[in-house]
Amino acid sequence: MALKLRMSRGGAKRRPFYRIVVADSRKPRDGRYIERVGTYDPMLEKENPNRVILNEDRIKHWLSRGAKPSDRVARFLGAAKLASVPEIPKQTRKNQPKTRALERLREAQEAAAAATSAPQAEDQENKTVESGRNSEGEESVSTEDVSQSEEEKGKG
Repeated sequence: MALKLRMSRGGAKRRPFYRIVVADSRKPRDGRYIERVGTYDPMLEKENPNRVILNEDRIKHWLSRGAKPSDRVARFLGAAKLASVPEIPKQTRKNQPKTRALERLREAQEAAAAATSAPQAEDQENKTVESGRNSEGEESVSTEDVSQSEEEKGKG
């Protein structure tokens, strides 16, 4: 007989209450069980000590007899330090971005990098125009000043 430590649902509609039971794995979820070893009330706050109640010595007994806890019950047992906490599986390649998505992301990053570098270059040009002097201390004439002076000559 394959024994499981699992939850059996009780309570009313939209008001769940679970018994933590030892049952044959082939029996229905809410069917006949061998022994009730705890309760779980998800309607209570997480800090409430009555949310999960475990009969520790009976759980240890059934675990020694080869009963396997379900995933949720294994979490409860891990929190109570009655069994090892089940490991969370690593994420697989299936949920990773695909090659097209990676290419689009790379292109977007390159475009963003180009957009941020272009205003920086313009800012540097504006700073040299605003200062009006080059490194030797002489007045420098920018291309904008030259084109404006040529337009003024042409008008006058």
